[in-house]
Amino acid sequence: MQIDVISPTELSEGDVAAWASLQSQDRSLASPFLSPYWAQALMEVDGPDRKNGKIAILSQGGETKGFMAARAGRFTALPIGAPMCDYQALVAPRDLTVDPQRIARAFGVSRMDFHTLLADQANFTPFMRGYSEGQVVDLAEGYEAYETARKAAGSGVFKDTAKKGRKMQAEVGEIVFTPMSDSQADFDQLIDWKRQQYRTTRQTDIFDAGWPLDLIRGLFGRVGPGFGGAFFTLHVGGKLAAAHFAFRGADQLHAWFIAHDDELARYSPGVALIIEILKWGAANGFRELDFGAGDQRFKLQLATHPRKVAHGFVGRPSPATLMRGAEYGVRAAAEALPLGRASALPGKAMRRLDLLRALGGPS
Repeated sequence: MQIDVISPTELSEGDVAAWASLQSQDRSLASPFLSPYWAQALMEVDGPDRKNGKIAILSQGGETKGFMAARAGRFTALPIGAPMCDYQALVAPRDLTVDPQRIARAFGVSRMDFHTLLADQANFTPFMRGYSEGQVVDLAEGYEAYETARKAAGSGVFKDTAKKGRKMQAEVGEIVFTPMSDSQADFDQLIDWKRQQYRTTRQTDIFDAGWPLDLIRGLFGRVGPGFGGAFFTLHVGGKLAAAHFAFRGADQLHAWFIAHDDELARYSPGVALIIEILKWGAANGFRELDFGAGDQRFKLQLATHPRKVAHGFVGRPSPATLMRGAEYGVRAAAEALPLGRASALPGKAMRRLDLLRALGGPS
């Protein structure tokens, strides 16, 4: 197996076509986060990936076998686009066998971290340290079939949302859903709402780093087929009630940033908006809406199946690998003890440090 590493800007048209073909052959790889266009979009903003974004191209006998993107620094590599990237994977046939340590070596790093690696990536199984689940809506059979199946499974979200929608229309005003909106004012309001959420919940405001905001602004303006942003809004009585900026692949929507007017929270306008997006997506050729990480009640009621992801690292003998192994050791020991919420503290600390490191670039 030969592994060549190039910049995303060096991908040829043939490389892009081969990459897209591999994605189309495996539904688990359909995410826009796993496409060559994601890596290329990151080259257009002044973030850490412009300098450190790399593509490993795996080939054998002159035939391209797979692609993997990463942000490779001097010692460690992160998922390209982290922390904005919801998935990482080797885009290749499932039966392709390769040692991930060879990929790390090709990137020129001692350690390759992953946070949301698709858990069915068999080559990486020995390096996975833990798992979590995201939620996915399968729309392949159309919206009506989807809703019927979810209701039969006991989901009451459709009835509840319809009831709240009627009440919202009666008490606030006409409800207007706008798909693929180009309203800059509504987009700016969504960002303001998200930043307020970060402050209220004492989370790190990822937009403070600058480049994440430049990235989604660029994707907001990218409306061509196959890749880009997808902005959806719900207005009630002429006023913006909820907005959702999704990431769009060839036939998949990925939920990314959603927020609503707190004054209308009792009507659940955000959930109402998502249901409208599902109807629109199914009617416009989208086979999935991927919610990504999180176990919020509305996600569990709307989703048809989970998508398992893993966290861990691929390491070669080095101080960086020893340090990461020690961190995971402390985390595993704490999580194994009956300490209540305290058991989760090392894991939370690791995730926060990884977030801050990703916003500034790897070391």
